[in-house]
Amino acid sequence: MSDQDKAALLDTLRDIVGPAGCLEGPDIEPRHYQDVLGARAEAPMILLRPANTEEVSAILKACHAYLQPVAVQGGMTGLVSAAAPRQGEVAISLERMRRIIEIDPYTATMTVEAGVPLQSIQEEAEAHGLLFPLDLGARGSCTIGGNLSTNAGGNRVIRYGMTRDLVLGLEAVLADGTVIDGLNKLRKNNTGYDLKQLFIGSEGTLGLITRAVIKLLPKPSSQAVALCAVSDFERVADLLVHCQAKLGANLSAFEVIWRNTWELIDQHVEHVSMPLQSEQPFFVLVESMGSHGDKDAELFLQVLESASEQGLISDVVVAGDSERIRKLWAVRDAAAEIYPVLGYMHTFDVSLNVGDMGYFGEEVEKRLRQQWPEAIIGLFGHIGDGNVHILVRIGPDTRELHLQIDEIVYGLIQELKGSVSAEHGIGMLKKPFLSCSRSTEELALMRSLKQNLDPQGILNPGRVL
Repeated sequence: MSDQDKAALLDTLRDIVGPAGCLEGPDIEPRHYQDVLGARAEAPMILLRPANTEEVSAILKACHAYLQPVAVQGGMTGLVSAAAPRQGEVAISLERMRRIIEIDPYTATMTVEAGVPLQSIQEEAEAHGLLFPLDLGARGSCTIGGNLSTNAGGNRVIRYGMTRDLVLGLEAVLADGTVIDGLNKLRKNNTGYDLKQLFIGSEGTLGLITRAVIKLLPKPSSQAVALCAVSDFERVADLLVHCQAKLGANLSAFEVIWRNTWELIDQHVEHVSMPLQSEQPFFVLVESMGSHGDKDAELFLQVLESASEQGLISDVVVAGDSERIRKLWAVRDAAAEIYPVLGYMHTFDVSLNVGDMGYFGEEVEKRLRQQWPEAIIGLFGHIGDGNVHILVRIGPDTRELHLQIDEIVYGLIQELKGSVSAEHGIGMLKKPFLSCSRSTEELALMRSLKQNLDPQGILNPGRVL
């Protein structure tokens, strides 16, 4: 693009969003060009903050005409460098589009703009006696648009499914500015292709999500949480089956912390008090949510008692009131608070068959330590839905060594026919390893979709594909 064309485009973009919607130069804060791990730091030529869908459409129409690439941003809490701008890109942040447009109690839906923080949605639903079940550690800063674009998972996928399972309709803007209005509340709608699924999980590469109709559920009236010490992974897997069979739909979370992560939390996350003093290699957080108060609490205790009698758990702490529940969940959430204390840690978000996870945990640590004997390694995850997170720190050179670390971890994932990404997307960091989990034919179809919906390649270029 010539300097003259660049100047003309920037003038057009400034006119579209006005002074309140435009930041340039030193006015652009680092949070708009660094992801949560600080992995990249390339300031965009301009940061646009549209106030509505019409402005988003006009922005993309102009950028399409000038072949100007854009980077789309939500809360910047991703771990794969999907939203951090690359050199020469225009950044589009939807942080001003944060209206909760409607709550419909009859269809149990909420219509929201893409920039609404997840926690705001949770709190608004709760104020109406309802529940939006998507939940993850970044709830206070991540946005629903980012959750949709990455098909976020989180803590309660075992019961409620991924983000794509919680959406009825959405509005998206294509690369040329065309607005696709699919904001319907219908639970049953078999009129042709389910177009919203093209945009959910596509990381902003096929279209920019601007509004959505999300599902709400009745708010559970009972909640109980237990933290269990378990002697081996086979018993962890058997405990999962036991809880699924005995608790049924009440089972809302099944989280596992390997001992290596348990010790890292104990040593480095000062605000968390460890509720169990045990030498066991695994710690399992089990949550039950239901609608029958005392009956649910009694059932939960019966399930834990029978698990203990069968030798599935060695020790257990149970919480039934909100403060004790918060403290047990704080232990699990603290797994994501280790890296700010220790310094940069390379993170992984993979999925496997539950039956392979015990072997995977042992083997991945073995292979990493063969290369780096003093490495700091931690594993934890949402084992009820097959998701494992891995933290690796080699030392000050961890960032530079990330490709070598990736080859070891993703090589093992490929051997076990797992997925290189369970819930955080592909972005730029996992792009070289997408073929570990996708066939040649699947990748060709993905490229065909990209070419048809974004023929000029301006939407988040270089991400995913």
